[in-house]
Amino acid sequence: MAYHTSVYLFLFLPAALLAYQLTPKKVRWVTLVLCGYVFFWTISGKLVLYLMGVTLVTHYIGTWISYNKLQCGMKISGLPREESSDIKKQFKKREKRILAGGIFMLVSALAYLKYYNFFASNANILLQGTGSQFALEAKTLLLPIGISFYTLQAIGYMADVYWGKIDGQQHPGKVALFLGFFPQIMEGPISMYSQTADTLWAGNSLKGENLSRGSVRILWGLFKKMVIADRLYVLVQVVFEHYENYHGVIIAVAAVAYTIQLYMEFSGCMDIIIGSGRMFGVTLPENFCQPFASKNAAEFWRRWHITLGVWFKTYIFYPVSVSVTVKRWNKFGKKHLGKYLTKLGVSALCLFPVWLCNGLWHGARWSYIFYGMYYFVILLAGIALEPIRIKIIQYVHLNEQAFGYRIIQILKTWLIIFIGELFFRANGLLAGFRMFGSMFRDFEIQKLWDGTLLTFGLDQADYYAIIAGCLVVAVVGMIKERNLLGEEGMGKLYCPFRWAVYYGLILAVVIFGAYGSGYQQVDMIYAGF
Repeated sequence: MAYHTSVYLFLFLPAALLAYQLTPKKVRWVTLVLCGYVFFWTISGKLVLYLMGVTLVTHYIGTWISYNKLQCGMKISGLPREESSDIKKQFKKREKRILAGGIFMLVSALAYLKYYNFFASNANILLQGTGSQFALEAKTLLLPIGISFYTLQAIGYMADVYWGKIDGQQHPGKVALFLGFFPQIMEGPISMYSQTADTLWAGNSLKGENLSRGSVRILWGLFKKMVIADRLYVLVQVVFEHYENYHGVIIAVAAVAYTIQLYMEFSGCMDIIIGSGRMFGVTLPENFCQPFASKNAAEFWRRWHITLGVWFKTYIFYPVSVSVTVKRWNKFGKKHLGKYLTKLGVSALCLFPVWLCNGLWHGARWSYIFYGMYYFVILLAGIALEPIRIKIIQYVHLNEQAFGYRIIQILKTWLIIFIGELFFRANGLLAGFRMFGSMFRDFEIQKLWDGTLLTFGLDQADYYAIIAGCLVVAVVGMIKERNLLGEEGMGKLYCPFRWAVYYGLILAVVIFGAYGSGYQQVDMIYAGF
């Protein structure tokens, strides 16, 4: 029951809204939790018990840390400053151990279920290289849907309680609702407890404005997924699965096509998810902000999968940046290496675990790890070359706000993105390198118009639909980027024009959606992560 299917849109979501509205306000949270577990069960069956287990662990760790803080406050009450400081340190160490234990349990379970076979196969290769006869057996492991998303939310909740950002929630139902809100289970967005928990728990009645705006957002997501992404899937699947038969411009087209497919697919699903949440009066965090308007890789990752980036920044980058290791490097660098190399070293120490985890988070494949390291190198190189770039700009008196310069920067960023996504989608790291190398062999540009592109399962009408759809999304993106409609969005438009847009979207999805004869239902890409 994916978010773009008729079962979800015309059966489950309306039934959930109706059940929610008919339930008394005080227990509407129960309805939402039950809806979340039913939704989870329809996809992963009895593995819903895993989500319940994660919820219980998360609640218990949060409660334990809060209780420890309360005990500390009672003990130091009325004591001299020096004595209270020692007691605080003792309790802080205990809280750190509790947090570490909670994170270890969740990460261990995630690592075993998602990465065991990957690590086992690589360990066997190393063992064979040493002549050892010992080998780890591959296992058939069932992976609960959305495990990577709600695991991060659970770890974020526990860390926020440890840091004192929020109080540990005594009611397990509130934690269950935070982790099990059904629109978020499969693909996020990865929200912090302070962003959604209170609104979810409030149980406010449905409102016409929320229902209408949520419906429009869902419709927009369906347009991006069904008209553009699901069509491009046909071309992408043929080229990437049989890459050895292609080279030159076809590989380049496939890399660009996959990048567009991934964006339309993931951002479209986010629109459906955020729209679903909006219907219940819940404002879920945005996950995309016109990423293809970025002028460098760092800006791209501030606009692409925003909630994942925020999570890594908050719970990995920041703790590492204030760690003992970084402090020691800072002290050593300032004394022996100078400001430039010290800053570069700090950047490397802080960025490396972020991008290693980013690659691993996507899945158990070397191509994903390479993808993370690819951006680590690019971002670190950007930091290293920044002083040189500034000197060159000052020397030639270049206006960084000039339209031409910004276009060049954007096109450079596109190139970085397309290459990265080629490796991301390739069937293994070796396949990625082969595809990248073959792109520079016999680059026959005429294949773009000699009919070759019509041999991948798409006809001219499909390409027209893709191009028209991309232009519509680009125009909407430019309107958002320049904030031309303000906070009101479509509501600011003249009523007849607004409804013309709505009907246009409906007709586009119904008439031009990639379904029916010649198409197959395409699973959501990020649901697999």
